Amino acid sequence: MRALLVVNPKATTTSARTRDVLVHALASDLELRVVETGHRGHARELARQAAEDGETELVISLGGDGTVNEVANGLLEPHGPDPDGLPRLAVVPGGSTNVFARALGLPNDVVEATGALLNALENGSSRTVGLGLASGTPDTDDAGVPPRWFTFCAGFGFDAGVVGRVEQQRERGKRSTHALYMRQVLRQFFGDPHRRRGTITLAEPEREPVEGLVASIVCNTAPWTFLGNRPVYAAPEASFDTALDVLGLTRLSSAAVTRYGTQLLTSSPERGPHGKHAVSRHDLPAFTLHSQVPLPFQMDGDHLGLRTSISFTGVRRALRVIA
Repeated sequence: MRALLVVNPKATTTSARTRDVLVHALASDLELRVVETGHRGHARELARQAAEDGETELVISLGGDGTVNEVANGLLEPHGPDPDGLPRLAVVPGGSTNVFARALGLPNDVVEATGALLNALENGSSRTVGLGLASGTPDTDDAGVPPRWFTFCAGFGFDAGVVGRVEQQRERGKRSTHALYMRQVLRQFFGDPHRRRGTITLAEPEREPVEGLVASIVCNTAPWTFLGNRPVYAAPEASFDTALDVLGLTRLSSAAVTRYGTQLLTSSPERGPHGKHAVSRHDLPAFTLHSQVPLPFQMDGDHLGLRTSISFTGVRRALRVIA
């Protein structure tokens, strides 16, 4: 089988020695080409070329969720969703959280995940997964923003602001740790001018809009993220087999943050955040999030700047994944 291994050399939980061992193990079973990424967007370029060459059957992402996102976008860029016509996607987790890989049921250890991948290839084990697509909304300032796919989540408002703050800290040389995230949550809380009166509106076809959201989390699967080995469920019903789920919060006062933060930390596959300031939607094929003011936006943990309006589409059976 012809395969491309896209390696992020800056992946936080792998070393050059570990990567060499993994490449050797994969090359024993595959006709493998290995390319290290050199800049942001490089993984997307490599995956797009693989989707267009007509010879590559499998693209393996070795890195974190950002690398997986780029590879998925590159595979889908030429012709759109085609799970039976595109190269299959495989993931070896090498980041700090690895939500997509763990949501697929893969081990979080790179060596164990490689073994699981080789077993799946030997057994011909794969599945199709749905993905989310976000794009600029017509007749708004964001109309020209190109569409982009996400594998497990997107966020508009508070949580995206946290992601942006974490990225700033990492650019200054800070390691991506859970303690770093918690510090940025507190800084975003005290620095967010809109946390008491939200500016976001959730608009769905044939349903009354929901106004005044401070935070909006869009989930393509569950869990939403992990704190160490603890899964966190913002939308417990979200699944790779359905469209998109949304959790919105209309207030982030000190009491509300304590309540919903506790609910997230104690969430389970049966129950996520709930209460009079929580808005939940399940299996939405299409909807739009509008804001009265520009707010931070993130996809798969990648901060994408400020937006005022984003259209979302849940696309079932977008890619075939080795799992």
